[in-house]
Amino acid sequence: MQAESDKLKDISAAPSAATGDTSESKQAAPMPGKFKMTCEHIDFFYGRQQALFDVSLNIEKNKVTALIGPSGCGKSTFLRTLNRMNDTIPSAKMLGTVRLDGINIYRDIRDVSEIRTRVGMVFQKSNPFPKSIFENVAYGLKVNGITDKAVITEAVEDTLKRAFLWDEVKDKLDKSAFLLSGGQQQRLCIARALAVRPEVLLMDEPASALDPISTAKIEDLIAELKRDHTIVIVTHNMQQAARVSDYTAFFYEGYMIEFGPTTRIFTKPDKKKTEDYITGRFG
Repeated sequence: MQAESDKLKDISAAPSAATGDTSESKQAAPMPGKFKMTCEHIDFFYGRQQALFDVSLNIEKNKVTALIGPSGCGKSTFLRTLNRMNDTIPSAKMLGTVRLDGINIYRDIRDVSEIRTRVGMVFQKSNPFPKSIFENVAYGLKVNGITDKAVITEAVEDTLKRAFLWDEVKDKLDKSAFLLSGGQQQRLCIARALAVRPEVLLMDEPASALDPISTAKIEDLIAELKRDHTIVIVTHNMQQAARVSDYTAFFYEGYMIEFGPTTRIFTKPDKKKTEDYITGRFG
């Protein structure tokens, strides 16, 4: 059991053989311990259509970074570049550099599953597996080679507690995940992502389909999770971005127009286009 427990601790901490990208860049190298991820000069294409234009952004460790902007502006596309989720699209092409702890995830990490273990993702629509509540959370552990039942059981309980869901489901872990409410299903999906102990958690409109009470629970959860995780969230909800995030990036027509501390972006933005969007003059 001890060996399995140690393996669980090491799931997302396995060192890469890569030494990082030493190529020159117009942007300063990441500051050790401050930035968890750095993105430099990202251009992204769906076939011939360009969706992102020269986006550079530093994502600070143990902070929440919100991506805002009108529909179709590129924020979800950018989010998916952070764990190579766009690799599943045959016509997609990305230029630029994305680094995780200084390592180029497109050039120096060959195993995409390693990236997606370290950089987890929660989607807009809750997507529990057609399995029990327990098996949904245990899935990632088993895929990563954890077989000891005691270790898995302990990890499932711990993860459900971290997702503020344990008290609601502890007596029905063997029941189908589809029996949960929409808000509970979304928290279960967050728990499933957390089970493999990601360093970064990407969230694409995680509360857009939820009622106000469920949304408040998700926001409370985000505030709690940033103690141990770096979080990047896409949201259309201006109030939500203001409530949960430390930094905000405003995207428009594939460009990142402005990025900075959330308080400044919402009270004294540098760009008129940012101010117009936040005040509802367009978008």
